[in-house]
Amino acid sequence: MNILVQPPAAIPQRFVVHGVDWQTYEKTLEAFGNQPIRITYDRGSLELMSPLTIHEIYKRCLGLLLAVLDRELKIGIKGLASTTFRRRDLDRGLEPDECFYVGKLDRVHDWGDVDLSIDPPPDLALEVDVTRSCLNRLEIYAALGVPEVWRFDGENWHIHCLSANQAYEEQLQSNVLPFVALAEVAPFLELTTGGASDGELMDQLHQWVKDRVRPRWEAYSAQQSAARTNG
Repeated sequence: MNILVQPPAAIPQRFVVHGVDWQTYEKTLEAFGNQPIRITYDRGSLELMSPLTIHEIYKRCLGLLLAVLDRELKIGIKGLASTTFRRRDLDRGLEPDECFYVGKLDRVHDWGDVDLSIDPPPDLALEVDVTRSCLNRLEIYAALGVPEVWRFDGENWHIHCLSANQAYEEQLQSNVLPFVALAEVAPFLELTTGGASDGELMDQLHQWVKDRVRPRWEAYSAQQSAARTNG
């Protein structure tokens, strides 16, 4: 198989090739660099996907949402956007649409070069599934040990939490951020697709966190504190 050394001027919305070795996967990552191409690798299968505009709008909105949560509640959230996470020993790798470490940020040795062979995976990954991948990205996330994935399919939210048997189970409530009701996020997605600026969106997000999320966060924090005291 020929190794890609330069990205083509344009690629189809989705392109999948099988029988790709790890070295070719890494060469592909190098060739496409920082271009907005999502590359997924799963044990010899390589997928390249060019995201749609609506995908990027939703992705941007969700990234801002988590940033506002951290700004208002001081939770300790650090986003790594679409960083490539890969492990050669698992023969798998992908780029989340957005991903976040939540709390205890000192667990990562070097933020300039996160390495899953020594560092924990992100606590939360967000998937905008308006353009469905041909590969099973949830299985890859599970193999990498990502505790939770939020998936938005263009209409509904799905919260996938990693169980003890290293498989995802769909839940109604997040384990990582249990005080966030994803059903309340829809108006912000509509706002941003309606042409609102990032500034307008962030103003609305700040107000939502103050009015709706903070009371739930305070109640959750009080419960956690009481449990530690009684425990």
